[in-house]
Order: sequence, then C-alpha cells, then structure tokens
Amino acid sequence: MAELARLVGMSGPSVAERLRRLQDIGVISRFAVDVDTRALGYQIRAMVRIRPLPGKLHLVERLIRDTPQFIECDKITGDDPFLARLVVHSIEEMDDVLEGLSEHAVTSTAVIKGSSVPRRLPPL
Repeated sequence: MAELARLVGMSGPSVAERLRRLQDIGVISRFAVDVDTRALGYQIRAMVRIRPLPGKLHLVERLIRDTPQFIECDKITGDDPFLARLVVHSIEEMDDVLEGLSEHAVTSTAVIKGSSVPRRLPPL
C-alpha cells in the first residue's frame, strides 16, 4: 500500500480506503499475480478454439476446467463456443492435452509467438 500511495501521491490509509470502496462496488473483483509462464518452463503458449461435438458442451467445459494446462477460457459467440489459453512444456504435451479433447470436440490451435499488447486496463 505504501508503494502504491507513493506512486499516486496519496497517504497509505487513503489508498487503502479507496481500494476497499472500489472492491465494495465491484470495480475491483480480485488482485492477481502476473506470472511469466516461460520462467516456469512452459515454453509453448497457444490459443485453442474448441467446438464440442453435439451433446458434449457441458462435458467439454468440464474437461477444459479440469485440465490445468488451460490457464484461461472464455465462452464466445460463433461456431466455436470456447476460446482457451493453453500453456505446455512441449509440442508432445500439447498433443496429449488436445488428444484428451479429441473424442468430444474439434479444436483449432494457434501458437502464440509474442504479445503486441499485454493485458491492460481499458481506458478509464
């Protein structure tokens, strides 16, 4: 809090109170740590579009949720209801993870080469 207060030119208690109010009204829902997955050995990052086979939507959603290599997943509009972020150590591991979905869904994978815009706040 002290460092944040120093950065914005306010006192620590004032910053703490403002953060508490922002949490209370739902502007801030959680605090998170930004981890570089490559530093943990996950050399391959990919975006995976996932289209469950008919009648398999809830099963596929559970499989995604239960697979720790999927670190984020959004429900989206269009032909593929899921867009997931995958991190793996190797191509072989990626194949194994996707094979676990193959009986229940069709996937389309794009390996991430870099990030032009890292995650950021929208204009306030």
